[in-house]
Amino acid sequence: MRKESLEFLKELVETPSPSGFETAVQKVIRKKMETITKDVSIDVIGNLTGVLNKEGKPKIMLAAHCDEIGLMVKYIDDEGFIYFTMIGGIDNHLIPGRKVYVHTDNGKVLGVIGKKPIHWMEPEERKKVLKIEEMWIDIGAKNKKEAQKIVDIGDPVTIAEGLEVLRDDLLVSKAFDDKMGAYLIVEIMEGLKDKKFSPSLYGVVTVQEEVGLRGAIPSTFRVDPDIGICIEVIWATDHPSIDKKKIGEYKIGSGPVISRGANINPKLFSLLIDTAKKEKIPYQVFGEPGRSGTDTNVMQLTKEGVATALVSVPIRYMHTPIEMLSTKDLDNTASLIIALIKRIKPGMDFTP
Repeated sequence: MRKESLEFLKELVETPSPSGFETAVQKVIRKKMETITKDVSIDVIGNLTGVLNKEGKPKIMLAAHCDEIGLMVKYIDDEGFIYFTMIGGIDNHLIPGRKVYVHTDNGKVLGVIGKKPIHWMEPEERKKVLKIEEMWIDIGAKNKKEAQKIVDIGDPVTIAEGLEVLRDDLLVSKAFDDKMGAYLIVEIMEGLKDKKFSPSLYGVVTVQEEVGLRGAIPSTFRVDPDIGICIEVIWATDHPSIDKKKIGEYKIGSGPVISRGANINPKLFSLLIDTAKKEKIPYQVFGEPGRSGTDTNVMQLTKEGVATALVSVPIRYMHTPIEMLSTKDLDNTASLIIALIKRIKPGMDFTP
């Protein structure tokens, strides 16, 4: 991975974007996208779209969401402690004892998530997972009046973690799901901007995926693609406590994971596999018998239907502040999709 690419990815994951509050990260992406194409727009929902080779055929839509899981200020008690609710799927085990940022209209405010000290817990309490209402954010306010001068009901909250290099090609950060996908859209479009290829390419960074695939609905309707390729993360199973008999075997550093099943166009899947083989790009296959919980599902079912594919980067510890991935997988995913786009020609029939 190039140094400038790593810096861009770091900026993405460290810019807050809980679902419904993606404005800041979309500004970062837009600034980068406008160095690639001047045809960049953001719709009323917040989806960002950059276009290359607009008159080309067929029309391809790349999709990846930029929203991350987070929390939201729900209630402030008389002592100035802040109670919260979840934005997206957060594991209650991982919340206590974390530093967080409350994102207010006047900037971010540091806080900590408190709980009863272990010294005062009954034996049975120590075994329980805390309920969301049993935790609070402490910003050091003296009382409710002081806290209300600093934060407002509805302010989003994110975990105060950033990107670090763990070792060699391994990176650790919050929010790789799926800012890594947004990063890859930019990388792919940058890799194609001076190349000749037949399709028109719409790189769409969607919003509100973590709360119901919401951004992909209007963006796919607006683009009206012939082909939709979603770039996502998938569970790596190369660590303890994962039952590979249930999920399958997916290793970080072993290449992108190409999904296969009802949500995936079979001809597009075959073309991806053939491309990976011809380009000597390592890959893995994930069997998904029904709908995927990704923007792929929305793209496939828009208007008269779209030929869809799902290409994912395996990560360990999904939906935690320590998601782990390999830069080799990022590079190989970008190379695979670039090679695929170059092979797609006008008139290709993806009807099963």
